[in-house]
Amino acid sequence: MHPVIVALATTPSPATTPDESIVTPGPLGFAAIAFIGVAVFLLVWDMLRRIRRGRYREEVNAELDAEEQARAARDASTTDDQDIDPAAPRS
Repeated sequence: MHPVIVALATTPSPATTPDESIVTPGPLGFAAIAFIGVAVFLLVWDMLRRIRRGRYREEVNAELDAEEQARAARDASTTDDQDIDPAAPRS
């Protein structure tokens, strides 16, 4: 128990300030952070471009499908109207 009391009774040594060259990131740290920032910017830009391209493709495909369905409905309607003869006897 005696060593614990001695350890608590001693006064701590005064705190020294760390060397500035150890604490600051310096030019290498700045270059690393700048590289990460540029990389993130380019990745976000590419992702947005790909999302936009996919959205445009979906819109064009939807328009083409609608035109194809309209054409098929028009062709079916025209064919059915011409094939039906109201004066022909039904079997």
